[in-house]
Amino acid sequence: MIEISHLSKSFGDNHALNDLCLSVPAGQVTCLLGANGAGKSTTLNLLLNFIEPDSGRMTIDSIDVQLEPEKSKQKLVYLPEQVNLFEEFDAIENLHYLASLTKQSTTNEEIAAALTQTGLQQSAWKNPLSSYSKGMRQKVGIAFAILRKAKVLLLDEPTSGLDPSATREFIKIIDLLAQRGAAILMVTHDLYCAHCLATQIGIMKQGQLRTLLDNKNLSLDDLEANYHHIISGDELPQQAQSKNIKSSEPELV
Repeated sequence: MIEISHLSKSFGDNHALNDLCLSVPAGQVTCLLGANGAGKSTTLNLLLNFIEPDSGRMTIDSIDVQLEPEKSKQKLVYLPEQVNLFEEFDAIENLHYLASLTKQSTTNEEIAAALTQTGLQQSAWKNPLSSYSKGMRQKVGIAFAILRKAKVLLLDEPTSGLDPSATREFIKIIDLLAQRGAAILMVTHDLYCAHCLATQIGIMKQGQLRTLLDNKNLSLDDLEANYHHIISGDELPQQAQSKNIKSSEPELV
């Protein structure tokens, strides 16, 4: 669903992304971990066509992001760290407006169903967004993804600033969208959330994908060990090398 092949981007002498190869199939969650400046947000910005790559190719649902940017954007929903919605509108009004921007006809019943699925309490639906917490705003953004029936969801630091209960609720909602067939790429510093959600976890450093971990039989302790070792050095610990670790340059499917 998301295919990235030999993608590179520099800003002057800064190599923000270097020969990234990554595949995110339908129904799976891929999380990218790494320190600030590792290339995670650059990857999202390239997929959103906010910036142009120096080399490489990206497709979303087989649509070339560079050749058909508007068509590729129709397949996805982007949820930034701070969800920007209209403060004076309530949740229902915001969703009606967002749907109108995509020329999508949406009924109140469909909006109610989407908001219910996110777990946003009905008593809050008609309150202005200025009264919402970050977690509540995220639920409105995810409700829009449900309404759009988005095939691809791009998430940028979605659990930053959330309390543990809100993080658990977020994990349940995103897992549901993946079960319905969405391809989800999430950039995060939250190792716990990545471990709970991801099918595969990439660890990036200095613009490179240093390793791609199969999360199926990976413990949180092993993930933390891999992460801290890569951030502080260049090789994986011997124990982690014997586990389910894929190449840092995975083949595209």
